[in-house]
Amino acid sequence: MNKLIYLFAFCFIIIGCKNKEELQSTITKKPTEKDSIPTQVNEFAIAIHGGAGTILRENMSPEKEAAYIAKLEEAIRIGHNILKNGGSSLDAVEKTINILEDSPLFNAGKGAVFTNAGTNELDASIMDGKTLNAGASAGTKTVRNPINLARAVMEKSPHVMLSGFGAETFAQEQDLKIVDSSYFYTENRYQSLKSVKDYESKKQAEDKTAFYDPIIKDSKFGTVGCVALDKNGNLAAGTSTGGMTNKRWGRIGDAPIIGAGTYANNNTCAVSSTGWGEFFIRAMVAYDISALMDYKGVTLQEAAKEVIQKKVPELGGDGGIIAVDKHGNITMEFNTAGMYRASMNDKGELYVGIYKN
Repeated sequence: MNKLIYLFAFCFIIIGCKNKEELQSTITKKPTEKDSIPTQVNEFAIAIHGGAGTILRENMSPEKEAAYIAKLEEAIRIGHNILKNGGSSLDAVEKTINILEDSPLFNAGKGAVFTNAGTNELDASIMDGKTLNAGASAGTKTVRNPINLARAVMEKSPHVMLSGFGAETFAQEQDLKIVDSSYFYTENRYQSLKSVKDYESKKQAEDKTAFYDPIIKDSKFGTVGCVALDKNGNLAAGTSTGGMTNKRWGRIGDAPIIGAGTYANNNTCAVSSTGWGEFFIRAMVAYDISALMDYKGVTLQEAAKEVIQKKVPELGGDGGIIAVDKHGNITMEFNTAGMYRASMNDKGELYVGIYKN
């Protein structure tokens, strides 16, 4: 009987040791190809957008198309050159957006659309993926380059967002370029305002309860943005806009909202949004893409597709994003007919696009 007990105990010890070895083996096993750490695709990379919306080839003259392509290429090469020479992603984002803000082609800076009152009210934001520090400005009328103001708010104030007169006062204290409001006047943007107002008047004549209908083709889109990864592995994102044509009551969209229009985190990605701001705010689009990558472990492309092709449309909105992850992967996802966009990688490969296909 005692021999039987000893035999049973011996077998139990052997089995226990075997299970322990298997458990240890499971814990210390080498990662499979599926589990392995993703490789760095690009040492540095940059992407830009100039707004999404009803951008159709049949509505674009060859001259206008060439002008957009040339300006997108000019802007992205500025940022790419900064990154190539070892500059920071923040510098690349700011200087690239400056080119787009100074062009009347885009709804930001010089090309900002008009409010219902016939003024130009500009918004912008920027974020540092290394520190998660961020800055934004909203509703300014005299600051030539709102993205510069956003960066000054981030780096030279204890705040994240400043608005209106206070933001302009701060801009003056920081010696940023201040211009007369007439600087932002462009004839085509003013004619767009008149067209929207005529449409609104017609709607009101048909229905006395109707007012401020923002769902007018090409009136709600238009933003510029940039995302970048530098050689030090730091991500940054920035967005600048004139907002929505015919906007009222100090309306602010997603562009200056950290997490909606702009987000950057070195652990995941950098994102800049463009689209119908009210829905991008509700969906917290830029942060949501990062969160999907962080919490669910999905790729940048998968996260962007989930948010832009599913989440935003289900809410009733549309638009797009540009993004770059910590490995240098670039994605430019949109659910509209077109989005002005461009990207460049560390090999100097340039892509410029306007239409969906």
